[in-house]
Amino acid sequence: MKHNYIAIDVQQNTRIDIGWGNAYHQAGHAAAIYLGNQQKQLPAVHFQIIIKPQEHDRQPVDRFAGIYSKYTVKVEGGRLIQSLPMSFSEATQYLSWFQQAEYRCAFEADVINLLSGSLAEAKYVASRDGEAFNANLINLRALRFYGGSSDIELVNEYMECFMPNKTERKQKLAELFLVAFNFVNETSNWRYITALAEFIRDQPKGIIHCEELISVLESCLAA
Repeated sequence: MKHNYIAIDVQQNTRIDIGWGNAYHQAGHAAAIYLGNQQKQLPAVHFQIIIKPQEHDRQPVDRFAGIYSKYTVKVEGGRLIQSLPMSFSEATQYLSWFQQAEYRCAFEADVINLLSGSLAEAKYVASRDGEAFNANLINLRALRFYGGSSDIELVNEYMECFMPNKTERKQKLAELFLVAFNFVNETSNWRYITALAEFIRDQPKGIIHCEELISVLESCLAA
């Protein structure tokens, strides 16, 4: 769930200039992790947003303008399945039917939450540019243009572990993609994502803690 952006020195606690697209990307992840998991009655999981200097060669923030970043921003944590087993079927073979269903739900939720970041950024860009945003115009491959390369790599790891059959895997991923799309595109969820993106963009620090992010979302829910 890593993304790049333009920033000035975090150590000086000065304002960090996170682009709107990046803020929406992280907000999409965070909202899905907290609200999406809650809606599925899954256990709460810790997550936070980490801002730190680039350790490797700088990557472009804006792929079209050639603008480069000095820092990375990413959601850390937030996964229900902390380490992937070699095989989903082998990992669940001795579990009860109920336990298998719970594990499957957690597995699918992690994939949905990973996809939600890029989808939120894509929806923001479409809205900004006055373009339509629907599931017929954006697909899994297109998410790489919205900072989703590392997310897609992890999603592929999940899916290869989840289903050995390539055809079944492709069908299941299309299903989970649509669930993530609908979560981001749902009116109330988009309102929460927007509020969270505004909060993230205004933060002048290197760590935005889980409690702060949840507080913003809970305030939106209460309102």
